[in-house]
Amino acid sequence: MAQISLTFPDGNSRSYEAGITAADVAADISSSLRKKAISATVNNQHWDLQWPIEADSSIAINTMKDEAPALELVRHDLAHIMARAVQEIWPETQVTIGPVIKDGWYYDFDRKEPFTPEDLGTIEKKMKEIINKRDEVRTEIWERDVAIQYYKDRGEPYKVELIESIPGDEPLRMYWHGDWQDLCRGPHLQHTGQVPADGFKLMSIAGAYWRGDSDRAMLQRIYGTAFTNKEGLKAHLHMLEEAAKRDHRKLGREMDLFHMQEEAPGQVFWHPNGWTVYTELQDYMRRQQRKGGYVEVNTPQVVDRKLWEASGHWEKYQDHMFIVEVDEEHAREKSVNALKPMNCPCHVQIFNQGLKSYRDLPLRMAEFGSCNRYEPSGALHGIMRVRGFTQDDGHIFCRESQIEEETAAFISFLSGIYKDLGFENFKVKFSDRPEKRSGSDEVWDKAEAALLAATRAAGIEPELNPGEGAFYGPKLEFVLTDAIGRDWQCGTHQVDFVLPERLDATYIGEDGAKHRPVMLHRATLGSFERFIGMLIEEHAGKLPFWLAPRQVVVATIVSDADDYALEVVAALKAAGVRAEADLRNEKINFKVREHSVGKVPVILALGAREVEERTVTARRLGENKTSVTSLTEIVAELGKAAMPPDLL
Repeated sequence: MAQISLTFPDGNSRSYEAGITAADVAADISSSLRKKAISATVNNQHWDLQWPIEADSSIAINTMKDEAPALELVRHDLAHIMARAVQEIWPETQVTIGPVIKDGWYYDFDRKEPFTPEDLGTIEKKMKEIINKRDEVRTEIWERDVAIQYYKDRGEPYKVELIESIPGDEPLRMYWHGDWQDLCRGPHLQHTGQVPADGFKLMSIAGAYWRGDSDRAMLQRIYGTAFTNKEGLKAHLHMLEEAAKRDHRKLGREMDLFHMQEEAPGQVFWHPNGWTVYTELQDYMRRQQRKGGYVEVNTPQVVDRKLWEASGHWEKYQDHMFIVEVDEEHAREKSVNALKPMNCPCHVQIFNQGLKSYRDLPLRMAEFGSCNRYEPSGALHGIMRVRGFTQDDGHIFCRESQIEEETAAFISFLSGIYKDLGFENFKVKFSDRPEKRSGSDEVWDKAEAALLAATRAAGIEPELNPGEGAFYGPKLEFVLTDAIGRDWQCGTHQVDFVLPERLDATYIGEDGAKHRPVMLHRATLGSFERFIGMLIEEHAGKLPFWLAPRQVVVATIVSDADDYALEVVAALKAAGVRAEADLRNEKINFKVREHSVGKVPVILALGAREVEERTVTARRLGENKTSVTSLTEIVAELGKAAMPPDLL
């Protein structure tokens, strides 16, 4: 038998016979490791302990302490255990696919009767019985015709279709969990008892078309979540509870910020309160951009397809564009236009008006650009994922030698804004060339090297995000983490050598000849809609005072205080505070409760004593105590708090 060499994480190597399994390697190291082993990592691939190793390889044995592989296996095994449980309870049910997803898994079933929320508890109980049986998990490789016949005999047409779609050179692995079997690439745990019985929960039921095709059968999808222990599950469920409380759609209704409706899918109807937040944020960004040396422009919403063809968007992005056909007067055929999905080609048109010199560079151009992109209806999510949005978009036209300096300047610009908005830290991801792209490999090599060098020169070592660049250039993604640990990708910065070439942008260099500028695409907040949604959820509706749409409500306890309430409101407004009076004939507790639900930061209660002493009793959102303050003091305090951070 041929010998192979396996190299371990400590750099040591051992010789074994070809075909040895990772389980045997673990046993060779120690009997305790064999008992703890759950899988292996072989040549950076997740490897089942039962799979043979045929060639020289690097190898690491994984245990439950190795979080990433452990979570993958636990969630993958639970998908199989859930499918087994469903078929044991309802044998007529057909199974399809059950992949691991973020935080858990799902499995799609074909069953005549709909699952109910009560069924989830029944399935969970059966799953725990299966786990407690500690049934062996074993894997076999089958011939294609044998596997197809097996599933035909069992009345499982979905599995037959899956096998027929698997490439012929790929082995067909069959995994057995006790007497229950499923087609699966693996890897899996070694017995069902390795799954923590107190670390999972079935979450919800949804409909899903077979293979995502609306012309195919509608299946029933059950979602589950799982962790390697009950503490992890408990923390996750707590996070979900917090997320539900912070849901921007719920808070948007309570705060009367916006609404959405069927007649305009993916479009936002901003109410006065929401538009106040929007314009305050926009005014702040406009001031910051002026300080940063940007000139503000505005470009058309509807642009002829010829420009999108020239830029490359028609070929690469057409599926996400809204097409507008117009019967132009005297034209033989309709004019085909598109609502702009992004602003960059239009900014190049402004750059191309008149000669530009190297002395004009860098030219920093910014626009609060309204964009429209087609998103499938199932992907829409409140104001976080929409079809119509406004970007704080900007494009910097510069020389190649200025990329590093401009990248460092933008990172500093973005850092200051995020700090003002309450985010001291952020992550940076570097996204390189996607499979579908424009430009030669040579141009991409140059763009990626330039952006990576500029980022490192700014003192940042980014995380690699392979294949996620724009079709015209690599990009940096700036990721914020909110109060409950969720990541939000907001700002971006991209280096583009392609678009200036395609749209014939030039400047006159020091040598008197024409040169191509480099185009740096950048956004700080990204979509205003998405960023506002993120702010609402980050602060659970309790927005920073300067951004709060209703900053102060002056509520009367007795009608004799009405005139004084109007005087207080006038004084606050004169100090720049958004203030309003609540003079309704309602009890003060009712008023306080109502405005607290609306997330008003400060409620000033006025009764007979406050009128006489010219004071106010202040109640602040989230605090149970109240404080009595003079009118002069409260106006000065709240007037300062209402100032945007850049104007303090």
